[in-house]
Amino acid sequence: MVALRGMVVMPEMAVHFDISRRKSIEAIQEAMKEEQKIFLSAQKSIDIEEPGQEDIYEVGTIATIRQIVKLPKQIMRIMVIGEGRAILKRIESEERYLRVEVEEAEESGFVIPERINAEAMLRGLKDMFVDYASKNGKIQKDQAAQILEIQSLKKLVDEVAAVMPLYYTEQQELLGELNFWKRYELLTFKLVNEVQIIDIKNDIRMKVKERVDKHQREYILREEMKLIREELGDDDTVSDAEEFDTKVKELNAPSEVKEKLKKEIKRFKSSMNSPSESGVIRTYIETLLEMPWENSVEDNHDLAYAEQILEEDHYGLEEVKERVLEFLAVRSLTKKGDSPILCLVGPPGTGKTSIARSLAKALKKPYVRISLGGIRDEAEIRGHRKTYVGAMPGRIANAVRRAGVKNPLILLDEIDKVSQDYKGDTFSALLEVLDAEQNCTFRDHYLEVPLDLSEVLFITTANTVQTIPRPLLDRMEVIEISSYTENEKMHIAMEHLIPKQLEKNGLTSEMLSFSKASVWKMTRNYTKEAGVRQLERKIGNVCRKTAKEILTTEKKKVSITEKNLEKYLGREKFSYEMANEDDEIGIVRGLAWTSVGGDTLQIEVNVMPGSGELTLTGQMGDVMKESAQTGISYIRSVGKQYGIDKDFFEKHDIHVHIPEGAVPKDGPSAGITMATAILSVIIKCKVRANLAMTGEVTLRGRVLPIGGVKEKLLAAKNAGIQTVLIPVKNQADVDDLSSEITKGLEIIPVESMEEVLKHAFVK
Repeated sequence: MVALRGMVVMPEMAVHFDISRRKSIEAIQEAMKEEQKIFLSAQKSIDIEEPGQEDIYEVGTIATIRQIVKLPKQIMRIMVIGEGRAILKRIESEERYLRVEVEEAEESGFVIPERINAEAMLRGLKDMFVDYASKNGKIQKDQAAQILEIQSLKKLVDEVAAVMPLYYTEQQELLGELNFWKRYELLTFKLVNEVQIIDIKNDIRMKVKERVDKHQREYILREEMKLIREELGDDDTVSDAEEFDTKVKELNAPSEVKEKLKKEIKRFKSSMNSPSESGVIRTYIETLLEMPWENSVEDNHDLAYAEQILEEDHYGLEEVKERVLEFLAVRSLTKKGDSPILCLVGPPGTGKTSIARSLAKALKKPYVRISLGGIRDEAEIRGHRKTYVGAMPGRIANAVRRAGVKNPLILLDEIDKVSQDYKGDTFSALLEVLDAEQNCTFRDHYLEVPLDLSEVLFITTANTVQTIPRPLLDRMEVIEISSYTENEKMHIAMEHLIPKQLEKNGLTSEMLSFSKASVWKMTRNYTKEAGVRQLERKIGNVCRKTAKEILTTEKKKVSITEKNLEKYLGREKFSYEMANEDDEIGIVRGLAWTSVGGDTLQIEVNVMPGSGELTLTGQMGDVMKESAQTGISYIRSVGKQYGIDKDFFEKHDIHVHIPEGAVPKDGPSAGITMATAILSVIIKCKVRANLAMTGEVTLRGRVLPIGGVKEKLLAAKNAGIQTVLIPVKNQADVDDLSSEITKGLEIIPVESMEEVLKHAFVK
């Protein structure tokens, strides 16, 4: 026996094959000594070097050796003719060579059918074979003719199976099928399957050929058209590729960019036959040529001019103006310095975006605004890769291209409203843009070459820094823009908002005038905000009603005063809760910071006989509830000092309430207020009515610092409060405030609850 690797010998099949294994050569030589009979069966896996009985297919072929040729390197080429199927029973010996016991296979199911059926099957198989042979092209004509001469159905099946170039596992399937009718069905199925595969391949080949022929035709026609134009003298202009070459020579850009452009132009020339590819390359080349690689604009170093522009466009905002003038002064001395990345943080309507526009005007730089609100795809910042359909540069690279210079002022608006999703982290993409150490070689996915952003002046705006990741916030210089005072709002309205709305509504100052008192009333009673957007809308309302009044009546001029303002804006929307006139027990005025500025909170406490329960009402948040519990714990710890009975808290219920129960309230600045109110009602001591306080309390009675000092002091002033208690550690915040805010207020820094009670209780 010889175990075959990767091939199967079928009955009626004449085949040559090479053998090199020692056992196979020995088996052939031993067979030649006897009757030249050899049993041939295929290995299940071609990798096995020494196959056992379980590694060899059970059904094989008994063949006669007809020829042996010895080749170099101990290789023997033999020719055999398959005679019949046999089944491997056992391997008798496998020392020198494989000697096996086999049994001739008895085929089942072969009964000569009716003559008509047998003839139909014979002709059907021949027709299928003719179809296959004509389409396959690898079967010789004389071999096909010999097969078609066969009249025995059984022999025809074996001959066709032997001729078909099937994979050895498929041939083994045909060899191993001992039921003749199943073997006939299997062979016809494979024949039909092979014909269908050949048809599909031919169809694909024809379509590819047609497409290639079409492209060749287009190329020939394009070349002919080019030649005709040259002959007619119409080809005066240089080709696109030559035009690109000319622009590259004139381009003021780094050598790396020029090398990339030359490489792409070379590709563009070779892609003339593919309109889709040449279109993509053309767009890429044009984008690179439009980028201002080394083009810059000279900064304006005139500090007086810059200061004048800033003062004209904005009232107040001293810290922002000071920082910009410092930047200009450094630029004037060094001629070049690192551009700061300023982050303007403040409530809506405080003029953050307009500050950036005024900066660009003061610096005489091109100004580009990028709105980042809701961006969640990293590719919006870094660009799309060229491999994608519809790829384009990111917003940063696009902004530099629109500006036309490499050192514009770019405003990244609403940076706190960037979102994230599965497409990537947009905040992380902004890290490279806003890092002075990295942005000199910013990589845009579309451009594929470094873009220098180090000279770009980036200004970012945000309503809060809470949603900005710490690594990104660390790269920016945060400038807080707090709420406007009523005086600032009045100045902004008179100097900026009223002239703007008059022009917008087709009016002049002769047609409509506002008194200062009317603007004061508008800011106090018709708006409640940190900025001036709502105030501008109210002024616009008055302007529109005035325009209608002038056109429908004989009036030529309208003057808005405090008295007739209600006629144009309706009833007052807001009113300030003024300080109480009388000192009372258990009522203390606290100060709160909200998104629209400061406000005052009147905390009320009642004590009733009960079982020691603490009730908190008025939509308090968790932090405020904990402050109340901390305050009670402090009072219990010092109860002896104030003459409070030991069992007072077991026999009484305490109810803490903050009016306006529908409005949610939370924050860590009402601790001392609630503690003072609770102690006041327990020891029945009155609290000063003209006093307000803010600060957090600890279990030991220490007063901790809070935020929003400016807004809280403004709220106290508006409510007619005269004295305000603040934590000692907030004294620095008070020192930074203008006298306009602190004037008329007695601000007392306190460090402990003892000091708070000393100032709060009526002696």
